[in-house]
Amino acid sequence: MRALVYKGPGARQLEERPNPTIQQADDAIVRVRRTTICGTDLHILKGDVPTCLPGTVLGHEGVGAIEEVGSAVRGFRPGDTVLISCITSCGWCDYCRKGMYSHCLDGGWILGNRIDGTQAEYVRIPHADFSLHHVPDGADEDALTMLSDILPTGFECGVLNGKVQPGCSVAIVGSGPIGLAALMTAQFYTPAILVVIDPDRHRLEIAQCFGATHVLTPDADTASLVKKLTDGRGADVVIEAVGVPASFELCEDLVAPGGTIANIGVHGTKVDLHLERLWSHNITITTRLVDTVTTPQLLRAVTARKLEAAALVTHRFRLEEMDLAYDTFGRAADTHAMKVIIQVS
Repeated sequence: MRALVYKGPGARQLEERPNPTIQQADDAIVRVRRTTICGTDLHILKGDVPTCLPGTVLGHEGVGAIEEVGSAVRGFRPGDTVLISCITSCGWCDYCRKGMYSHCLDGGWILGNRIDGTQAEYVRIPHADFSLHHVPDGADEDALTMLSDILPTGFECGVLNGKVQPGCSVAIVGSGPIGLAALMTAQFYTPAILVVIDPDRHRLEIAQCFGATHVLTPDADTASLVKKLTDGRGADVVIEAVGVPASFELCEDLVAPGGTIANIGVHGTKVDLHLERLWSHNITITTRLVDTVTTPQLLRAVTARKLEAAALVTHRFRLEEMDLAYDTFGRAADTHAMKVIIQVS
């Protein structure tokens, strides 16, 4: 099979690999039809993810068809169209029983990290019964690929952790794919104000199309502008969707007393926490790795056309164009890329 292999920091290569095989009785082999590139894949290429060793096939998102199942798999059979979750869960350990699939003792984020991933013609999925989802006939596979990771991430880590409520005010710092996923799913709860903050004006235009009530570029006046929109209080929910110190510190300036800062961004360096200002403000700060517990709920919303996930897709490539796909996604400020779809088969 053809697969995109991580060769070490800054290097990747599309190469021929043997097809994966069943290793455990609850494995499934999936023939990949659609996959995509995540910002985390770029972090791997930068050398920021030491658990991903050279020689690993990248990718943790996708839609495909079951090719083969192990003897213990009960919910799937060859030929079934499936959505691949970015999180692998055994379903039985203490963390899985709490719904914390991201911390599964025999899973978590392993695809394209600790085991070979989905940017390939075939992928092995451990614990298939708990790590795959059936896809309804005729569903838009481009849209469903967005359900592997970014939509549950934006929803769980941003909207649910942030406790978005009807009539509240929400500020989202960052309007990349994850920020937009949080923006789209926050509207399930009808907040009164949805402010999106990003230096990229093109992305702010997209955010307005996706339902933002206000858009701002980050500067010295951003906090005062948000307070003006919220009767001087600040935002009830502030969602950090970038992962750099400046964006988190901006969130600290934006949050209202009694509010919540919901961190989604992947932070590679330390961030200053200004407790000298916030200690008395009843602030909640949440962190989370996506558990994908909401994927079935979001899948129903997408298939019912209540969530237009396909609108996040801006570019499409074939597997043999992976270098171009990575270049396009990695230069999003120039190419205006949001999410790219890689058609594999």
